[in-house]
Amino acid sequence: MKILGLDSSGLVASVAVIEDDVLLAESTLDYKKTHSQTLLPMMDELRQRLDLDLNSLDAIAIASGPGSFTGLRIGAATAKGLGLALGKPLVEVPTLEGLAWNLWGSDRVVCPLMDARRNQVYTAAYEFVPVEESFRLCTILSQMPIDIGEMLEKLNELGRKVLFLGDGVPVYHSVIKERCKVPCAFAPAGSNRQRAASIAALGAVYFSLGRTVTAAEHKPEYLRKSQAEREAQLSETDKKNEN
Repeated sequence: MKILGLDSSGLVASVAVIEDDVLLAESTLDYKKTHSQTLLPMMDELRQRLDLDLNSLDAIAIASGPGSFTGLRIGAATAKGLGLALGKPLVEVPTLEGLAWNLWGSDRVVCPLMDARRNQVYTAAYEFVPVEESFRLCTILSQMPIDIGEMLEKLNELGRKVLFLGDGVPVYHSVIKERCKVPCAFAPAGSNRQRAASIAALGAVYFSLGRTVTAAEHKPEYLRKSQAEREAQLSETDKKNEN
């Protein structure tokens, strides 16, 4: 099974190719460039270095959201274009599940945090449950946009050790240290940001379970409305109130 993984849901742009249980190649960049400038060139470089025939892919795994609205659209357009051109299915991997997969096998509650601005984070809570010789990723708290303080209260109520990761950690590090009442730790560099290798690996799991969509069917999962949509809604509400 050969899977191409794409993730442009946050600050990181990442592309990877896995075949069965082997990571053939991965390219990840988190440095001051828009994903429209980086994602396709990174993918093309991997293709050339691997002498990869894109038709040999079984599926394309895409970080489906939540995340940056622009980043998700770029990733979706790239994955949909490839899927349509190649006639390959897409595997939608929720961004936060892909992040949690970076810490595969952890015995702690894994809590990805993505900065959603306005004192909010996109977040969820997961655990790895042993299954025979492997682990299954199970959801404790489903992904949601939420105030960081409210999320910490939920984690405190669980009463279990927590491992945090994601670009929301440096933004809210001091808040976490102050308000998290359960033992907590922070994932190190190399496993604390989005990685297409994890999207591809988890995508392979979901592909084997038949969890695919066509390229035409794929839509990013934003979880909340964009700033422009919120402002338009407020404007419409103001007009109704005036009338």
